[in-house]
Amino acid sequence: MVQAVDSSKAQQKFALGMSTFSFTLCFAMWTIFSILGVKIAEEFQLSSTELGLLMATPILTGSVSRLFLGIASDYFGGRTVFAVVMLLSSGSAWLLSLSHSYYLLLLCALGIGLAGGSFVVGVAYVSAWFKKNQQGTALGIFGAGNVGSSVTSLCMPMLLLIMDWRSAVQIYAIILATAGVGFYFLAKNEQRERPREQVSIYSQLHPLKEVRVWRFSLYYFFVFGAFVALALWLPQYTIGVFDVSLAQAGLIAGLYTVPGSLFRILGGILSDRYGARKVMYWTFIASVVCTFILSYPNTHYSVEGIRGVINFSLETNVYQFAVICIVLGFFMSLGKAAVFKHIPVYYPNNVGVVSGAVGMVGGLGGFFLPLTFGMLNDLVGVWQTCFMLLFVLCSLALTWMHFAIRKSESKEWRSGRTENDLPELTE
Repeated sequence: MVQAVDSSKAQQKFALGMSTFSFTLCFAMWTIFSILGVKIAEEFQLSSTELGLLMATPILTGSVSRLFLGIASDYFGGRTVFAVVMLLSSGSAWLLSLSHSYYLLLLCALGIGLAGGSFVVGVAYVSAWFKKNQQGTALGIFGAGNVGSSVTSLCMPMLLLIMDWRSAVQIYAIILATAGVGFYFLAKNEQRERPREQVSIYSQLHPLKEVRVWRFSLYYFFVFGAFVALALWLPQYTIGVFDVSLAQAGLIAGLYTVPGSLFRILGGILSDRYGARKVMYWTFIASVVCTFILSYPNTHYSVEGIRGVINFSLETNVYQFAVICIVLGFFMSLGKAAVFKHIPVYYPNNVGVVSGAVGMVGGLGGFFLPLTFGMLNDLVGVWQTCFMLLFVLCSLALTWMHFAIRKSESKEWRSGRTENDLPELTE
């Protein structure tokens, strides 16, 4: 049995603070190509396709690696794995600064992508320090490290004003490597009870047979994968639909991403207080409404009236669009915390591997959804098709969640049990 054991508040705060700081740096490294890609494309004369592949490669690696890093965390402990991930990613970044071919850039991007996999390592490490009724809040605070993408958006342009992109990458690499060494020597091993017998890999992977794990993965595909996808897609979308400048488009994207990261803390607190299921209902219902409004193209009508033709239109202006995006990002942030509140409650002995599977699927959403958005634009020729897709995805997740919960409750009521197997409702 792997359980969190009693720890002092000072130990808990230190472990959480170190993990959140490290994850913020990792997320900043993971999204480094969002700004750096422009300079690299100029130097290497990259096509849009080549640049898109370079930007997407770390997202793919960071997603796929989460499952394996989760297993490694359960075996070797989060402290060791977290430090190794930071060192490998920083080493790849340093090699990137020395690269002079496109294929070497892609290889380095694969290594940098490991920084995105640090999330699942942190989930396993942080949850082991806190009791069940505190894990939602703790994981919400840790998950706010997503704000690292905003750190890159703000800091990298300033670095590029005073140095070339290769030197800027080396600064990032040094900072992350220093943090990795510091984490290894300053952080302590998780305060948890480990089983005396060695757990087989089959036992670790056994929970992945449960449909529930993949239902949680669908939730995260939307609340995290779609969040990352929109963070990448919104600048292009707002320029195409509203004809704004690049600076204005970046501001709208920033207004969407910063709250979408920081309010994850609130999502953890609400999950502890009201239950993760209730927070997921709030998230999906609000997201269905927001994506439905955003999926409606600007439309002009002409109606034959009694006194002649009546012309009117239905459209969303840029200010209304920005507000709705902020609301959508807010509820996505609540949902990201609520999804991971479920995992240590349902799978206390397999937090790493289950978090890895869920995180992997969510991360893949951040890789595949932007590609799908572009394909839909080419096929349909309507900008709003991206939100149409998200509306369908969110509606599917809400429907599956609702019927799965009702089925479980009905089964338990028929059996005469006084408690259900939805532990987040009974805390």
